[in-house]
Amino acid sequence: MIFDQLDQLRDYGKLSHGIPAAIDYLLHTDFTQVSEGRYELDGERLVAIVQRYQTKPMAEARWEAHRRFIDVQYVLEGEEQMGHLLCRPGLTVEQPYDESKDVVFYKGQGTFFRMMEGDTAIFLPQDAHAPGLAVNDKPIEVRKVVVKCRVD
Repeated sequence: MIFDQLDQLRDYGKLSHGIPAAIDYLLHTDFTQVSEGRYELDGERLVAIVQRYQTKPMAEARWEAHRRFIDVQYVLEGEEQMGHLLCRPGLTVEQPYDESKDVVFYKGQGTFFRMMEGDTAIFLPQDAHAPGLAVNDKPIEVRKVVVKCRVD
């Protein structure tokens, strides 16, 4: 996992699997002109999802991980808690891997951090994450972009 401000991500340009293209897209797109939705940036290899939602209580946290995609998550507006949990052997599967959705859900205990406007987190396949959680359990509206980068 990488956690940093968007404008600092230039330093990570040598990462692979479309991450530099995702960073470039985030840095050079005027999101005031982009509606919520799904946008193919390089076919199915690089996809941006612009979304708006209400954060949810910590009690509703779900640990998700992906096998085929890296998530580059960027907060446009608002703030949220985000959880991180390494996918280690012995981690309990809550919901088995769904290949069509590229997601598996786990049970476990991880660490949480606050993502504010301009913050970006990059989650690799070994990183389970719990997104969209309310800071201090006070739900607010968040606008976020998730760029999904295919790993193969």
